[in-house]
Amino acid sequence: MNILHHFSDTSELHTLRDWMRFSVSAFSENKLSFGHGSASAYDEAAYLILHILHLPLDTLEPFLDARLTIHEKKALSELLKQRVEQKIPAAYLTQEAWLGALRFYVDERVIVPRSFIAELLHESLFPWVETTENVHSVLDMCTGSGCLAILAAHVFPNATVDAVDLSGDALAVAERNVTDYKLKDRVHLIESNLFAKLGDKKYDLIISNPPYVDAESVAALPAEYLHEPKLALGSGKDGLDATREILKQAAAHLNPGGILVVEIGHNRDVLEAAYPKLAFNWLNVSAGDEFVFLLHREDLI
Repeated sequence: MNILHHFSDTSELHTLRDWMRFSVSAFSENKLSFGHGSASAYDEAAYLILHILHLPLDTLEPFLDARLTIHEKKALSELLKQRVEQKIPAAYLTQEAWLGALRFYVDERVIVPRSFIAELLHESLFPWVETTENVHSVLDMCTGSGCLAILAAHVFPNATVDAVDLSGDALAVAERNVTDYKLKDRVHLIESNLFAKLGDKKYDLIISNPPYVDAESVAALPAEYLHEPKLALGSGKDGLDATREILKQAAAHLNPGGILVVEIGHNRDVLEAAYPKLAFNWLNVSAGDEFVFLLHREDLI
C-alpha cells in the first residue's frame, strides 16, 4: 500500500499519537532525507506536528493522546503531503530554523542553517577566545540567513559584525533576521564576492561556513537538497574553491592575534593534502574533529 494515496483520507487519525505513527510510516516508506535540522523520521514528524499545533517543540509526551480538531487535521495533512510528495525540507515548510535556542526565518532563498560553527559559538570558541569582551570585530563570510552573524553578536557583546554574502536574495533574508533580533546597529550586511568589497577592513575573528560540496556529491544529493540555492552548496570539483580563496585572503583581513574558523564538510583529507605546510587546528564538534578548522593570522602569513 502506498501511503501517498491516503493523505486525502485521514478520518481514522484522531490523536497526536495516531498522527505521529502515520507520519513516521509515510516518511520512512517514501525514503525522505533528513539533513536540515532533524536526524530521523521520528524527530521530523514530532517537529512538524508540534509546529502546526502551536505546541512547545520540546514537549511531545503530555499531548500524545490529545485529539486534533478538523481544522488541525486539515492543516497537518496538507503540510505532511508537501513534505512527502515534493520532498521540501521541513524548514522551508515552517519557514523557521533553530540553532540552539535561537530561531531564524528561512525560505528557499537561503540554505537551511545547520553549521557546526554554531556549536562552537555557543561555547564562545573557548579556549581559543579567552575573553569574549575582548573581541571587537567579527566577519561572517558567506552569511546566508545571517544566523552565525547574529549568534556571534550575542556571544561577543562588544563586537560589531560584518555579514557578507554574494547573494542579494540571501541578504534580504538575513536583513529580516537581523531586524527581528534588533541588531541593525551591530550587524552590517554586505553584498560581496568574498572579500572583494571589504577594502582594508580587519577583524579579530573571521568565521565562515562557505559552499563546500564537491561536484560528484552535488550530482548525488537527495531531492531535499535540490530545493536549496545551488550557489550555497557546490564549490568546484573538489568543493574547496571558496575555502582556497578564504585562506588566500584571510591574513590581510585579520588583526594581529586574530583567528579564522572555517567549516569544510567532509574535505579534511583533501584540504590537508592541498596545504601540507599549514598547521590546521581541527575543532571538536558533535560529529567529530574533521569538519571545522581554526588558524591564527600568524599561521597564514
